[in-house]
Amino acid sequence: MTLITMENVPESLRGECTRFLLEVKAGVFLGTVSAAVRNLLWEKVKENARSGAAILAYSYPNEQGFVLEMHGDPRRKVVDIDGLSLIQTRQ
Repeated sequence: MTLITMENVPESLRGECTRFLLEVKAGVFLGTVSAAVRNLLWEKVKENARSGAAILAYSYPNEQGFVLEMHGDPRRKVVDIDGLSLIQTRQ
């Protein structure tokens, strides 16, 4: 399962994501794609997000059962603490 959320990105990028994932709410995309498609789609999101922000979450056989990646929001980042992904925010 793959989940991508996007904020303040071009409409064309959202349209590109709908080719592979279902847009369940504005800027929230969900679906099942191969790892290769997921990685290519995430690279496209990062390249075309401009000043927007995006989050990628996908199923993975680890302690939490998923992996998180973030792009574009300097106030938040994913940190790994003893194998757990947590979100760190800057004040």
